[in-house]
This record gives sequence, C-alpha cells and structure tokens, in this order.
Amino acid sequence: MFNELKKINERPEPFEFITTEVLWNDPHISKNMLDTHLNAELDLASRRMAFIEKSVVWIVSRFILGEDTRVCDFGCGPGLYTIRLAQKGAKVTGLDFSERSIRYARNAAKEKGLTVEYVQTNYLDFETDEKFDLITLIYCDFCALSPEQRRQLLQKFSTMLTEGGAILFDVCAEAMFAQREERTAYASSLDGGFWSAADYFGFVNSFKYADAKVTLDKYTIIEASRTWQVYNWLQYFRPKTLRVEIEACGLQVVELLGNVAGAPYDDTGTEFAVVVQRK
Repeated sequence: MFNELKKINERPEPFEFITTEVLWNDPHISKNMLDTHLNAELDLASRRMAFIEKSVVWIVSRFILGEDTRVCDFGCGPGLYTIRLAQKGAKVTGLDFSERSIRYARNAAKEKGLTVEYVQTNYLDFETDEKFDLITLIYCDFCALSPEQRRQLLQKFSTMLTEGGAILFDVCAEAMFAQREERTAYASSLDGGFWSAADYFGFVNSFKYADAKVTLDKYTIIEASRTWQVYNWLQYFRPKTLRVEIEACGLQVVELLGNVAGAPYDDTGTEFAVVVQRK
C-alpha cells in the first residue's frame, strides 16, 4: 500500500505522459465533457456562450469572413464556433478528437441546414491538400501540447495557410501560472462521479514546474478492476517565449491581443491571443 501511495504522488517530468485519448474518447468522460461544453454559463470545456458570440463577431470582422473564406477550427468540440462561422457564410472545417462531440456538431449543422465538414481525428495527425484563409485553435488548446507537439502543429499550420492567410489562437499567460498552487486531494467519486460511472476513489495531484512554466493536474482513478491516470498539462507563456516558438517554425506574430474577442493585450492578464502569419 505504501508503494502504491508513493506512486500516486510521484511527480513526472514535464509532458512525460500524454493521455489525451482517455480524456476525449472514454464513453463516460466524453459525455460529461460534452455536457460541460454545452453549458452556456460555464467557462470550463468551452467559454461562456456570451463570450463565444462576442468572439465570433470580432473574428468575422477582423478576418473579413465571407462566402469565399475557408476556415479550419482545430479542436472544434461540438461546433460552437464552426456553426456560427458557417452561418456567416464561411466554408468551415472542424477537427476534433472526440467522436461524441463531432457527432453532436454534425447533427447541429444538419438541423440548421448548414454545410460544415467535420473530421473526427487527432488534429496532430490531420493531413489535407486544402488551404485555409483562417486557422483557429481556441481556449488555450495550444498549452496542453508538449513542446514537440506544438512544433509539429505550427509547422502543419504553415503548410495549410493560403497566401496571406492567418492563424488565431490563445494561450495561458505566466500571470496565471503565478496564481496556481500545488495541492493534493482525495475523495470517493472525486469530482462528483465525473471520471467513471462505476464506484471509484480519486486522487488529484497538482504540480508546478517553475523553470519550465508548466503545471500538471494528475488524476489517479482507482476502481475495483483497474487503476488509471489522466494527465492534464498546461504550458504558460509570455509574448516573448511564444514568439520564439512561432518564429522557429517560419511564422511570425502580426498582432498581440488580450483574447480571441479582440480585447487589447494586458500584461497582467491570465491569457492572451495572437494573430500569426507566414514570414
């Protein structure tokens, strides 16, 4: 028992373990994730609906979206952005790991009489010959990726842009990292049964990596028949550190913003957004 508890509390190296598929395609967890996406008052799996509506208005205006505009939304979830961008006339593609979210998005588009191309895939593996005028990656998804995954994604973005095309994404700022604290918690049916339909005990260990500016929420779920983990990583950035990664992939930041709704950049804010183009 001592060794098992010691293992639960072990601190891995940054991005040592990746469990994205468990989070998005486990039948029980993915249902709870979809419910969270669709709750208009929560700012968890997706942003609150009022922010999304404001963000879409700004995106359409900033990037002059219309009938000839091709947009690809990486990590589209249940289509909260793709549906609205398609309603503005853009030709939209949505990519997401979650089969449940993609199914919901397809049904929502069909009900509204919209044509949106949805692809259920790990977007790191997505390949296409199509070029896009705008690529979006919203709600700090970039921060959940390892350095190698981020490099791979930025290089992919570069190959998928039209001449003059742009990328819009947001990240967690180092001001948010400063607010995070290490903690350990334990409960029966941790998080109100979020992690499994069966009886379970759950541990969560939150770690901070000061040098790397990375945090980890490590969940250990103990059921009668198995013990398993979910690792939720987040990388935190300053504009300078983000620019270094972007420029290493042949891209450049052309606009620095407070968020994906066009707010001015605030160096005390907990997040920021960038508009990126090829050099």
